[in-house]
Amino acid sequence: MSRLTRSRRGVRPRGDGTGFGVPAFAHPLVAPAEWAELARPGTPLHWAAFDVARGPGSRPDPLYAEAAARVRENGVPLLGLLDAARGRRPFGELVSDASRYLDWYQVDGFYLDKAPNGRAEADDCHWAITTLRALLEREPGRGRSGAGHIVLGHGTHPDPCYAGLADQLVTFAGSWDRYRWSEAPQWTALYPPSRFVHLVHGLPEAHLDDALRIARWQGAATVCLTDRTARDGTDPWEGLPGYWDRAVRLAAGDPVDRPPPTM
Repeated sequence: MSRLTRSRRGVRPRGDGTGFGVPAFAHPLVAPAEWAELARPGTPLHWAAFDVARGPGSRPDPLYAEAAARVRENGVPLLGLLDAARGRRPFGELVSDASRYLDWYQVDGFYLDKAPNGRAEADDCHWAITTLRALLEREPGRGRSGAGHIVLGHGTHPDPCYAGLADQLVTFAGSWDRYRWSEAPQWTALYPPSRFVHLVHGLPEAHLDDALRIARWQGAATVCLTDRTARDGTDPWEGLPGYWDRAVRLAAGDPVDRPPPTM
């Protein structure tokens, strides 16, 4: 079964400049080594996201503030996680959480977890993103592009109208067993790889290279690959994988233009 994006001219590789987006949700007290890795110079990190309690929490956490500052000093955009609840989150709550992230942690943008997927919710999503960018623009120096960085965490391919709303779309979030057979719709070929993010958990180290090749051929420049799983209700993104160093070396290497093997 094919896992590749097909265009009118057939299958073609579209990914280069592969790097990581890390939803580093674990508390710095629990995962100090992981936060130290995010602040290590030279790591191909496109961004790192975090949350305190499905949002910024009720008061500033000095340990998060210290860890976040070290990551930002390394030039990595730091994103505050906002729960979009598939478009059902009250607008005022979303903006209030965003403001606290900015005041307490000086974030460079936002990761909207559980972003909506349908066309009917796109207008409300656009209005929310416009408001978030306005908040970021009021904070001088807190964003590489002036308007910050916005990631929509759909977890699957949304209606194509979302492609123009945010800086990046998470178009896959799931297990390796699903990812190895996944396909990207043709409309994604109209956009550069920098627009798309793939998050894959339960990935054995032996298949690291295969997963990177799938991401590159499907046109996703940002990935998060981990051997952690979602079994027993655990969050697979609450820390870095056991093979983090090898994943970093592979992602930073020259892209392999041959297609992923049939599995």
